[in-house]
This record gives sequence, structure tokens and C-alpha cells, in this order.
Amino acid sequence: MSANKLALLRYRIIDKCLRNRFRKWTLNDLIEAVSDALYEYEGITSGVSKRTIQLDIQNMRSDKLGYNAPIIVRDRKYYCYEDKNYSITNSPLSPHDVDKLKEVVSLLKQFREFSYFEDLSSLVSRLEDKVISKENPLESPIQFDKNEKVKGTRWLHPLHRAILKKISIDLLYQSFKAEEPKSYRIFPYLLKEYSNRWFLLSAVGEGNNIRIFALDRIEDLRENPFHPYREAVGINIYNYFKDVIGISKKPGLKPETITFRVTNDQLPYLLTKPLHPSQKLLEKTPDKATLQITVIQNFELEKELLGWGEFLEVLSPNNLREKMISRLNNALNAYE
Repeated sequence: MSANKLALLRYRIIDKCLRNRFRKWTLNDLIEAVSDALYEYEGITSGVSKRTIQLDIQNMRSDKLGYNAPIIVRDRKYYCYEDKNYSITNSPLSPHDVDKLKEVVSLLKQFREFSYFEDLSSLVSRLEDKVISKENPLESPIQFDKNEKVKGTRWLHPLHRAILKKISIDLLYQSFKAEEPKSYRIFPYLLKEYSNRWFLLSAVGEGNNIRIFALDRIEDLRENPFHPYREAVGINIYNYFKDVIGISKKPGLKPETITFRVTNDQLPYLLTKPLHPSQKLLEKTPDKATLQITVIQNFELEKELLGWGEFLEVLSPNNLREKMISRLNNALNAYE
């Protein structure tokens, strides 16, 4: 491995340590963490010197690499980021990075016409868009549905790694309703994106308590390799969201057949982009069409149905129909 790539690996490990606010990091702690990583990833047994880590920290602090990392020393001993949300992974791409990205895009474009790389087309387009937007921010010929201000994406890599390697996680999490963050020991199973936000499906604590965490509400996390990982019991994690719209799913609820009617001028939109994979067209008259889906009732379902306004009418089940009527009346009252 080249010296530059080894340096990049060291920067990443130091960054990972300083983002972990569960513990305090001395210089010796950083040396040990980097040495362990070099052995794990590259088989290097000689470790790393104190001088090398000191130079790495100096380089990360400077604008030499474009990081300008706010690394401070507390109590003249413990290293940390002054800004708890900082990470070198959030740093903008340098001209050198953009050139390398161009090379990657050029290489991938050679393969995307092959049938077994059919899913690569979207990836290449996104990378190409990223390159163009970095060089000419106002001239990208393609726009994706994205939210540049979305939080929590920096946890994707460590959580994905923990899922693949089956590692327990100690999580510091603050929901929108909580006044203070709370600690959890979790066993991560699945990452899911919905409406430009990322969520984690996991088990919590000692029981088989399944919970979904929003990545944008995570304050901090760390791997806990000393606590045995627990596999999912009694559920198929890969089909967990199969019978819902969105990510809300209360334990014990069963899918129901939801029947609704839409105006014919809106029907093509529902046929080309179904509300759910289970959607079926039951009947079509000159004015309206009747469709059905089989899902578990949740907030996202209600929101999706309400989004069609006067063009959609829920027919059954009756409890959902009554709920739609109540919500629409409340909305009308808000305007009066």
C-alpha cells in the first residue's frame, strides 16, 4: 500500500476516534487505535510511531489537505473535536479528488451497457452529476431528489460495517420528543432510506425488542465487540418493511386490504408509480377507478393518502375511512 493511502487510513481512524465522544482520547490511545487498524486492514505489525500521529494531527488541523480539522486538547491531555459534528468525511472535494472521481466515472461508464451491470447506470449518473456540480455548480444537466442538509449520513458507514461484521453498538440517541439523549445497547440489522432520511432497524437490550432509529437523531455511537452480537429472532429482517409504506410498524399488527377510489385523470400517475407493490386495479368506470393495496396501517399510509386530496377517497376499512374524514375536517377547520 502506498504511503499516501496509509496516511489516509490513519486520518480516517483518528477521525473515527475523535468523533467517538463516549471516551477520552490520549495520544497513546490514538497510537494504539491506528496501530490496531493498520494490522487489521493491512497486516502491518510494526505499529505506528508517536511522531507519525503527531504529524497526522498537524496535517489534519492545517488546510494542506483541506480538512482544517478543529482538533483541540482538553486538560492538556485529551484530544477531541471542538465541533462535535465535525468529520473529515464532510470536507469538500479537492481538485485532486475531483480528477480521481473523473477517472472512476470514465472507467465505470465502460461497463454500464452490460446487462449484468444494468443497476450501475444510476450510480454512474450520480457520480457524473457530482463531478459536474463540483466544477460548475449551476450547470449540472441532471438533478436528483436530494437534501444536502440532511443529517446523520455520517453514521451510514460505521453502521453498515457493524451489520456486516455482526458487531454490537452502544448508541447515544435523542428522539424529537426527548429532552436529553439516552444510551442504548443495540444489535443493528438493516439500514433503510425513506423520504430522504435514513433509518436503522435493530434489536435493543436483552429482549427481542425491535426498534427503528432515525440516523439524524443519533448523537454518537461506538462499536462494542466485547458484547456478544444477537441475531434477529422470529422475524425476517429483509422483509420487515415489505407490508408497510414508510418505516412505522407497530409489533403485532397485520396487513389489511385498503380499498380506495381515484379520479380517472389521476389514475395514470398511480399506475406508473403505485402506492405499494401490492397495488391492484379492481374496477374502472368512465369517471373513477377503484384500487386496493394490502399494508399495515401507519402514519405514512395516512399521509400518502391525504396527499391526493380531493382526487382520492378511501372506501375501506371503515376505521381508516373515518380517520381520513376526521383529518380532512381538521384541516378544513385550520383554514377557517
